Amino acid sequence: MKDKLIQYGFFGIIKMGLSLVRTKILYPQAKIIRFPIDIRGRRYIDISSGFTTGVGCRIEAYPENNETTLFFGENFQMNDYVHITARESVHIGNNVLFASKIYVSDCSHGSYSGNENDSAPNSIPHDRPLFSKPVIIEDNVWLGEFVTVLPGVTIGKGTIVGANSVVSKSLPSNVIAVGSPAKPIKKYNFETQNWEKI
Repeated sequence: MKDKLIQYGFFGIIKMGLSLVRTKILYPQAKIIRFPIDIRGRRYIDISSGFTTGVGCRIEAYPENNETTLFFGENFQMNDYVHITARESVHIGNNVLFASKIYVSDCSHGSYSGNENDSAPNSIPHDRPLFSKPVIIEDNVWLGEFVTVLPGVTIGKGTIVGANSVVSKSLPSNVIAVGSPAKPIKKYNFETQNWEKI
């Protein structure tokens, strides 16, 4: 208890206790949800055991077909001010860690793929047809501060994405990726048990 008092302070512990009580009433399978939090489309969101959030997070699901579109694996942890939105499917695996201020979305206003049905720049962005492609974040992934994950991306098991990176294309398993767009710079060698430059 002394360590917690040093870490959070007296009022921080009180606030944590209130969040814990609210969590167990509203989301009994979760470990702790720190309030305030904005959860939209709750019935389309699947939360597993060990779910943990920081403050100020926004989680939303807007499915086209009234099915669950946002899935959280076991022991998922995200820190403060994370925004996750799902229209078609966002699937987050087990033991995934998000730092703060991360944005993950499987959709956007318009596709911009170059075909004749694309959204023209003189149209109102909000009125452009929604485009979506599933996002998959596999087990043991760690996303650093301010990472953005865009529609259609898969991030492989054990991968680390460095701070301020934009993941616009899929990443393989067991790599460290950085940049905008994010690209692998290291891969874990299981024989030598070391991260090696690519």
